[in-house]
This record gives sequence, C-alpha cells and structure tokens, in this order.
Amino acid sequence: MTLGGYAVRAAGPDEPARLAGAVSFDLGGDADRAPWRITLYIPPGAAPVDGWPVLYLLDGNAVTGTAIDIERVQAPYPDATGIASRFAVVGIGYPGDEAHDAARRSWDYTPPPGRSYPGHRPGGATMRTGGADAFLHFVTTTLRSAVAQRCRVDPARQALFGHSFGGLFVLYALAHRPDAFSHWIAASPSIHWEDRVVLKSLARLEQGPPVRARVHLSAGVYEEALAPFQDRAPDRAARLERLTSAQMIALARAMAERLGRIPGVTSEFRLIPRRTHMTVLPDAVNDAVAFFLQRGT
Repeated sequence: MTLGGYAVRAAGPDEPARLAGAVSFDLGGDADRAPWRITLYIPPGAAPVDGWPVLYLLDGNAVTGTAIDIERVQAPYPDATGIASRFAVVGIGYPGDEAHDAARRSWDYTPPPGRSYPGHRPGGATMRTGGADAFLHFVTTTLRSAVAQRCRVDPARQALFGHSFGGLFVLYALAHRPDAFSHWIAASPSIHWEDRVVLKSLARLEQGPPVRARVHLSAGVYEEALAPFQDRAPDRAARLERLTSAQMIALARAMAERLGRIPGVTSEFRLIPRRTHMTVLPDAVNDAVAFFLQRGT
C-alpha cells in the first residue's frame, strides 16, 4: 500500500481502530425504541478504596473519545494537571456512527410536555420533544446499575455532562433529581427552548429542602455574536438573529447566578473565548473534568 507517497508494507490486514480501555454495549430500548449505545472506559489498575469517580456524558458518540483521551493523557499526572484522581467515563450514545442522532436526542433531552416539529428533511419523520422524564429514569436506574455491575464506582463522586439540548437536560435533571450526581456540567444549555420551559422546574430546588450540588455552566463567546469566519456569510443576518434570540450566554449566566442563591448549591459560569456553539465542545469537556476532579475543590 502507499501512504503519503511512500510504500508501506502492511504487517496484517487493516482493523477498526479502538479506544484503549473502553468497551461498548447496548442497553434499554423496547419494541418502539432502539437501545442506547453505552461506551464504558475504566482506568488501568486497581480502583480507589471508595471506587472510581464517574463522568457520565450525553451525546456519547460525539464526546466520549475526547473525555477518554483527557483521562489517559492528563489524569496520570496530577502535579502537572491538577486532576486529583483517575476516573471512569460513561458515554451515553445511540447505535450508529454519526456524532449526533437528532431525533433521539430531541426526545430524550427535552423537558415535558414537549411538542411535534416537521422533520429536518422534506418527507422526514416528525421530530418529537418532551421525553426527559423517561430518559432520566433510564440513566438513574438501568444505566447506573449496569455500570455498577462492571465497575467499582464511588457513589459520592459522579458527574453528568451535557451540551446544548444535553445541557438543557442536565439542568432539568438537577431540578428533579439533585441527589443523582454530585457535579452537574451544562455547556451551552438550550435554556431558551420551548419558551424557557426548564425554568419552571427550578421552583423544585428553590422551594425544597437544602441540597448539595456543584454546578458549572459555560458558553462560547460566539454564541451571541457572529464569529469572524461567519461575518461575510450570505445568511449573516439570519444567523445573527438566531443567536440574538437564543440568548445562550445571558441565560446561562443568569442560570448560574440563580442556582447559586439556592441553599446547598454552588454554581459558576465560564465564557469560553474564540468558540461557537459547535466548536466549544472540546473545551467544555476539558473544563468538565477540571471542575469535577480539580485538586482543592
């Protein structure tokens, strides 16, 4: 074979690349819905006495590899990175090779009551929203049990990360099950979605008994303004209108402030420079690991 203009002698047949230390399995689903595709990474060596900290990731097809690389490259060197412990990774994705399953995530990650929308393509299936309660039950029961069967976990150190609709789900889950995770990371959360319906859930936290939760919200600086490479796009005006109406930065910042006033909740917001809604992901995952396991926190 030829690679980069040079002749290369193959030692054997090409094989699919793999994520070192990771396994995948399908879980859940029924006659009407396909299962979720779970990727589980466990660090090498013996688990800590209290078990592994676990970082759960929504949109697992898109971000699990990033999180595993952070664990493998950064966590073994705490003096250089500040990451206090090695940790397990659970990516919650969907069967298939695409980074995102638009229909599934639109249902799983959005609060009830939900609505129906035309498909993304002409003649495509109707998009439905509002399935967050069922998905939250799956994560906190079926999935958590499956992980515990395969990995010794620390129940006191478990984090949930989500981006966009995933960030919306993180905030909804926090309001309804604040005991489910110790750390909650919502990157570019779609708080504006369906008339800001998620804000109604916050009363559960504000009016309920004190809880213990640490929350990190973030957004890219180009989520309310056009990035330089977008400034001369033919649809510039429409793009800017969408960004302005969504108020990603303003709503995430206000959410962090509101959550921080709830007894027992520690909340922070970070504006990530030079990033759009899509390019913010690697930075957001890196921030999630630091927030979850930084020394001295």
